[in-house]
Amino acid sequence: MSKQTSLNADTYQRITDKIVADLERGVRPWFQPWNAAHLAGRITRPLRHTGEPYSGINVIMLWMTAVEHGYANPHWMTFRQAKEFGASVRKGERGTLVVYANTLVKTERDDAGNEEERTIPFLKGYTVFNVEQIDGLPERYDVVPEPRIAPFLKLDHAESFFDRTGAETRHGGNRAFYSVTDDYIQLPPFETFRDAEAYYATRGHETIHWTRHKSRLDRDFGRKRFGDEGYAMEELVAELGSAFLSADLALAPDVRDDHAAYIDSWLRVLRNDKRAIFTAAAHAQRAAEYLHQIQLGHHATETAA
Repeated sequence: MSKQTSLNADTYQRITDKIVADLERGVRPWFQPWNAAHLAGRITRPLRHTGEPYSGINVIMLWMTAVEHGYANPHWMTFRQAKEFGASVRKGERGTLVVYANTLVKTERDDAGNEEERTIPFLKGYTVFNVEQIDGLPERYDVVPEPRIAPFLKLDHAESFFDRTGAETRHGGNRAFYSVTDDYIQLPPFETFRDAEAYYATRGHETIHWTRHKSRLDRDFGRKRFGDEGYAMEELVAELGSAFLSADLALAPDVRDDHAAYIDSWLRVLRNDKRAIFTAAAHAQRAAEYLHQIQLGHHATETAA
């Protein structure tokens, strides 16, 4: 049941179709967990049985399944891993597909008979189950939701995280944006947000945009004007990246009303390219990891001091 299998291109289409269906209903699946009543506690990325977090498209896929079935526990494992604990997946339970992306190198001969190597991307998939679908697991997999963070107070751990990125962040006015020309983030004053988590979700979104600068990740989707496909892809990366950061920082992000207008443009992109959501999730993951790496650099400096 958990045996890895190679996946054909239809996997991209199946996953994209599921996300498109949610967007057509006006629902952003990467934000669903924070709107679900059963997830009143701290939200994290989905976790493997080892406690290692999933990344990229798998985060979105597992969040979607958790909301659909009401799973509050973040841990997932294969049928075989459950069996190794002496536990068992309950009869009739359905697993969730997760994917592993890699490349293989194939040697081919050209028309002249010369050998050349070609790199071919591929996906492997396997099935995982939420621990709430499994009986007999060790007690450490029991999760008790933590209390929600009180609003209107600045959160030291989040404040420190964003300050350490080194991103110039200005406060004032009533708009949130990142200026790639002048390389700074503009946010309304903290006190004008509905609560602290809404502020940090917005700051996370704009900080993901900040990583696109040519001196950092040099991310460019060929955007030429407001609302084109390149613009929509960058906004999709920032949306996903903000959701990833919020999970990493134990925050419940706010779904910004001003981003509802992007749904139509995201739908156009996803319908035209079945791999687009995978690409956006990979870029969002890379941006989040880049910001976490900056934190490690600060920690090493402080330890040496």
